[in-house]
Amino acid sequence: MSKVTVEVDSYRCRWCEACVEMCPDIFYHDESSGHAAANSDAVEITNDLQTTATMCPSRCIELLEIEDRSQ
Repeated sequence: MSKVTVEVDSYRCRWCEACVEMCPDIFYHDESSGHAAANSDAVEITNDLQTTATMCPSRCIELLEIEDRSQ
């Protein structure tokens, strides 16, 4: 599995809460902006995470693949 960092475009986020419901270990409500935010750690990409990014109604979730530099 690949590792990714997850970014949320707070300008496009409408805070529908779907991402937090689907992946609560990655997404949370940022009370200062009133929108969703993601933990800053690199995470393993999972089917749930891919589905969450794909199903986001405002298309504000971006999964950025991290290069494997161990080779």
